[in-house]
Amino acid sequence: MARPQTKKDLQDLGEKNYNKLMDYINGLPLEVQHCEFPNGTMNRNIRDILAHLHHWHLMVLEWYTVGMRGEKPDIPSKAYNWREIPQLNRKIWERYNETPLNEAKALLEKSHRDIMALVDGHANDELFERRRYGWTGNNAMGAYFVSCTSSHYDWGLKLMRKAIKQLGK
Repeated sequence: MARPQTKKDLQDLGEKNYNKLMDYINGLPLEVQHCEFPNGTMNRNIRDILAHLHHWHLMVLEWYTVGMRGEKPDIPSKAYNWREIPQLNRKIWERYNETPLNEAKALLEKSHRDIMALVDGHANDELFERRRYGWTGNNAMGAYFVSCTSSHYDWGLKLMRKAIKQLGK
């Protein structure tokens, strides 16, 4: 499916890609779920990817909350700009580095539900009309939700599959 342009497509692809990601993980033997990936990526295991996805949900939720109050959120964060995403992602990795896999799964499940509840609470035009909200700049609000759900889940799944294939599992 192409990048969502409607509320229904966002909901459908967000759920589809989330379920595909979690079904893939849950279909792996436990020892593979906990294995370390080959060198070459910052995200060294499944937990790292799930925690990364979760934290980006939290950031988008914060942007939304601040923006809908009529204030300008710090996007992507107060301490980092878009050119510094690798450093921001490193901070995210450090924050969750000791998080158990089951906890990372639960955190992602909750933040996914929180994002999807926000999507559910908006009409199609509220989500996909560009420049509707000052805090989104030239973007539509839905673009942020697409980026942190369906597109990001697809990234995570591809990274996992590639790493596990390299391991010969």
